[in-house]
Amino acid sequence: MKLKKIQLKKIQYNSPVILTFTFLALGSYLLSFLTNGITTKILFSNYRTSFLDPMQYVRLFSYILGHANWAHFSGNFIIILITGPMLEEKYGSKVLVQLILVTAFVTGIIHTIFSSATLLGASGIVYMFIILSSFTNAQKGRIPLTLIIVFFVFIGREIFGGAFAQDNISQLAHIIGGLCGALFAFKIKYKENSYKDVV
Repeated sequence: MKLKKIQLKKIQYNSPVILTFTFLALGSYLLSFLTNGITTKILFSNYRTSFLDPMQYVRLFSYILGHANWAHFSGNFIIILITGPMLEEKYGSKVLVQLILVTAFVTGIIHTIFSSATLLGASGIVYMFIILSSFTNAQKGRIPLTLIIVFFVFIGREIFGGAFAQDNISQLAHIIGGLCGALFAFKIKYKENSYKDVV
């Protein structure tokens, strides 16, 4: 018993935002499994209804917790669990929550306006994290080559996929997530540089 307590104490909840996000999405997936997809349709998907429907506004954020199947969930959260802790350590938990919510909202509102399809999953957040993480070691006044390569490889692939692929993947969410990541990266770096100049 004592050995188990010692082992549990060694486990660190090292990235509160990322781990909480992961567990919430996992809980959403399990609920969907138990309810045969009903909870995902009602709570964790983004689709156009009515401006008078209060759930329309909830789903502008909650859809990032919903996933169609285990492959969809694991594919997204493997990348989130790899890139997220580094970003949370660098920018802080509060900033990371803001970035996730803004990306979810922007993606959700654009999708609601321009698409009649159903959107669910954290892939927009994944693309935001990928682009943002490639900017973490940028030097003052310089744009890292890694950011340029990653941006054109990932975003270019999604634009091509959106034009020619016939699948159920929302390339629009990926593109918006990537663009949000690039904008956040430049905004954060600009603030950091401005602060250094003042100091």
